[in-house]
Amino acid sequence: MQWRSLVLALLALRLAGHALLWLAGPSVGFYQQRLRAFVCSSAAAAQEAATNRRCFPPGLAAPHWASFLGRAWGGPGASGGGGGGSSVGRDRRLAWSGGGDDGSSRDDDEYEQRYSRAFPPQLRGQLRDAARSMFAFGYDNYMAHAFPQDELNPIDCRGRGPDRDDPSNLNINDVLGNYSLTLIDALDTLAVMGNSSEFQKAVKLVIETVSFDTDSTVQVFEATIRVLGSLLSAHIIITDVKQPFGDMTIKGYDNELLHMAHDLAVRLLPAFENTKTGIPYPRVNLRTGVPSDSNNETCTAGAGSLLVEFGILSRLLGDSTFEWVARRAVKALWNLRSNDTGLLGNVVNIQTGHWIGKQSGLGAGLDSFYEYLLKSYILFGEKEDLEMFSAVYQSIQNYLRRGREACNEGEGDPPLYVNVNMFSGQLMNTWIDSLQAFFPGLQVLIGDVEDAICLHAFYYAIWKRYGALPERYNWQLQAPDVLFYPLRPELVESTYLLYQATKNPFYLHVGMDILQSLEKYTKAKCGYATLHHVIEKSKEDRMESFFLSETCKYLYLLFDEENPVHKSGNRFMFTTEGHIVSLDKRLRVSLWQDTFPEEEREAGKIKRHELRANSSISNCNRVPDERRYLLPLKSIYMRQIDQMVGLI
Repeated sequence: MQWRSLVLALLALRLAGHALLWLAGPSVGFYQQRLRAFVCSSAAAAQEAATNRRCFPPGLAAPHWASFLGRAWGGPGASGGGGGGSSVGRDRRLAWSGGGDDGSSRDDDEYEQRYSRAFPPQLRGQLRDAARSMFAFGYDNYMAHAFPQDELNPIDCRGRGPDRDDPSNLNINDVLGNYSLTLIDALDTLAVMGNSSEFQKAVKLVIETVSFDTDSTVQVFEATIRVLGSLLSAHIIITDVKQPFGDMTIKGYDNELLHMAHDLAVRLLPAFENTKTGIPYPRVNLRTGVPSDSNNETCTAGAGSLLVEFGILSRLLGDSTFEWVARRAVKALWNLRSNDTGLLGNVVNIQTGHWIGKQSGLGAGLDSFYEYLLKSYILFGEKEDLEMFSAVYQSIQNYLRRGREACNEGEGDPPLYVNVNMFSGQLMNTWIDSLQAFFPGLQVLIGDVEDAICLHAFYYAIWKRYGALPERYNWQLQAPDVLFYPLRPELVESTYLLYQATKNPFYLHVGMDILQSLEKYTKAKCGYATLHHVIEKSKEDRMESFFLSETCKYLYLLFDEENPVHKSGNRFMFTTEGHIVSLDKRLRVSLWQDTFPEEEREAGKIKRHELRANSSISNCNRVPDERRYLLPLKSIYMRQIDQMVGLI
């Protein structure tokens, strides 16, 4: 009988242990403890394993969390509600471990105390003013020390233009075209901040001093989003009869900015010529056209993210040329997607249509392609744009998403979007880049707010650890792969949009953290400088124009509850460079009247109430009102994410 008593006692002890595990909440050691490496199954991967310790050689057992590297939720081969052939889909308890005396309850209380407290209006006003001062410090120093050059060197207090001595310096020459880039890029930020006198002065300076008849070879994408987009945004602000930002009209204005935008776009058009696919060349000389030694390879985002600016220009001018070439490029890329996964790669040959880069992810090379499919629909109302976005969003969920099925409930590991092979859906590497932080903001626009909350929390945890977002972060090693931070806006953008969707003060605390980090680590003598090394906090002497056009703008709007963007009754959208565009009925007028009959054009429109039905995407109502003043992500899950990036 004694042995029976002993067995019963052991069984009771085991059951009690499982109960403690359940109460303790999700463990977050999966990146550190269970994912030190992943299985390399192919011969090529086996050779890679000899020199790359991120792979397990074939035959060596991997940690059981290697199943995380399998298919995402709902992918082909999924059974039930789980993922593909891995154990993740069948058993989501893998990452739940640890004891009950680890202080988790105390830590959870600390999250509540830090983030759930009220955010006083006075503090909010102070932070709004601090964001405006940050912009003013960078802008005023650019005007004093750098104008009419393209960028400010904030440490040496000098201007920077194209690198004429080294044409191969694409990091500089792709962006800087000898056309006062920073001034142009900042125009609508001046308007959003209500500085009508400086806005009017800056517009006049652009009209009087900027010419695109220059011997500069620039990237078509960068010239489009930074320069063309800003000229169009400022033109729309000036000519808006409602003048929501105050009196931004220019006496005697005769559509000069629109004419300048037209001139620039005409100079970019040669990039679309002489390509067998319709996908444009990546670079063009503004005076002579496509260089004779031009590269035939381009990234998907660079070639497929021109439709918003080119479409606006076409519809304001009544000339379909620009929208037509941009749409042709999008459709050409779309037709090259994988038949098996529906995914696109990140680098393509514009003559052959062959994929050079087969990586599919959310970051560099692809990010704004997804963004502009949705935003083109929002602006222009063309059904095919929404259909393409809906299809690729589903492919992203099927193949890129890993982790538990729901953000804010259930067992398992936090949702994460990884980089995979476009044809097989298999993991290609274990890093994410800082550009991916835009994606929660895009999810807000489609109403997938719950998933946006979880993904945003991951990037914010990285920010908390380093006081910045490293350009590339390895989630397997819990360390940066690429260490610089060039003042990018993507995390701030998603923070702002999530606050607008939830009105949760948590995101005001996030914005305060970001603003304080920028002031502490990036402020220089004459502006704000790129962080060369996010750990050592060493600086690089460059202030990119998007710091003023996006980073400062989104921080300001986050804290300015009374801004006309929020209160005027107008509806606005931001381009991928943060330029504000009102949803004007002029932009909903189709230019294809000579091509399609009236009934076909009307059939191609989607009504607002049809959006969810056609996209199969959840809506904003998933976040109930009673959660507005609670943490958007439960403390146990927030703690889980902080642990997975090495914060605790």
